Amino acid sequence: MAAEPFEQLVVDELDELPDDMVDGLDNIVFVVEDRPEDGSLDLLGLYDGVALTERGQYGFGEMPDRIILYREPLLAISRDLDELRDQIHVTLVHEIAHFYGIDDEKLHELGWG
Repeated sequence: MAAEPFEQLVVDELDELPDDMVDGLDNIVFVVEDRPEDGSLDLLGLYDGVALTERGQYGFGEMPDRIILYREPLLAISRDLDELRDQIHVTLVHEIAHFYGIDDEKLHELGWG
């Protein structure tokens, strides 16, 4: 799948997330990249920023945090469009949880690992 339709799927899945999950997002942008910097297919997404629980005086003049979804790894693990949508959804929830300060261990316990 080309970049543009993939990005539209990401937008569609963001629109499907509950309001209480996305309303608290502040100073954050969502980005789609083909692959992680190391070129691997192992990483589906990444939260690049300072978690809300660690911010302190954060916010004024700071560059926005980023949630990055990696197109090629997500495509590689998805057998069809429905599975791709599910994987994008799970990846968005996982990375947004990092914004809120939830670590990987807790996410795995909650089934979002």
